[in-house]
Amino acid sequence: MKNIQVIDGALNATFSIFQATDEEFAAIFPGGTDMELIEDLSRRLGQEEAGRILGPLWKRPILKRNAQGIHGTLFYDNADREIPVTKREVDWDPSSINPAQRALFACHK
Repeated sequence: MKNIQVIDGALNATFSIFQATDEEFAAIFPGGTDMELIEDLSRRLGQEEAGRILGPLWKRPILKRNAQGIHGTLFYDNADREIPVTKREVDWDPSSINPAQRALFACHK
C-alpha cells in the first residue's frame, strides 16, 4: 500500500492521508510522478474511471501518526495551483524551495 495525502482547497480541508494499492497508485500517479491535480486525473482517465479508482481509496484513511511516509499528493479544488510540469516533487523550481530542499532534491533526480 502507498499513502496519498489529499490537499483540498476548501477552508475546512483536513489534508487527510489515504492508502492506495499499487495498481491504484500507478493509475493516479503514472510514470514515476508523485503529484496530481484531480482535474488532470479526470481528464486523463475520464470521470467514470477516475471515480472507480478513487472510490475504494476513501474507505482506507490512515492516521497521519501511523503513516509510514507520503508517496503522493492529490490536489482537489486547486486548478490554479502551479506544480512542476513533470508532476514530481524533486522538480520544483530552485527559487521555490529552501537550500536544504535543493540539496536533497538534487540527489534524487
